[in-house]
Amino acid sequence: MSKKKFLPKDFDVPKQLETNRLRLRMLKVSDVVKDYDAVMSSAEHLQKTKPFGPNQKWPIGLTFEQNLIDLGWHQKEFQMRSSFAYTVMNLDETQCLGCIYIYPPTNPDYEAEVFLWVRQSEVASGLDEHLFDAVKKWLIEQWSFKKVAYPGREITWNEWREKREEN
Repeated sequence: MSKKKFLPKDFDVPKQLETNRLRLRMLKVSDVVKDYDAVMSSAEHLQKTKPFGPNQKWPIGLTFEQNLIDLGWHQKEFQMRSSFAYTVMNLDETQCLGCIYIYPPTNPDYEAEVFLWVRQSEVASGLDEHLFDAVKKWLIEQWSFKKVAYPGREITWNEWREKREEN
């Protein structure tokens, strides 16, 4: 059985998305200081919302060096077109507001899996909803995905786990 390619070879990966509140662009190692601040200042929020699943421990115990390694890995995967991590920045890029991750599907019913989070200080402002709505529209219009999985958002973690176990 041949594995379906995540993206066509000639697909031009979008470089960024900008709204009136934020800018998404490729997450790079040079973002480590701002990214680490966003992650660690939001650790309690991230543990409550579990943007990557109910059993994940991240970012508990994450060191600056480990974060730098993670960012390097995300940057390399982006360059290899195997997955896509975007930093969420404010418009003047003085602060990281969160991240989004676009992964190949682990379930054949979908074309991509997307995970996202915003820093704790931005939750009350409605930024999470703004980001989620903008990303959904962007993925349809610029990426041409028809069926995207948003585990923990549009599908519960239990349903997601069950769907993955079926396949």
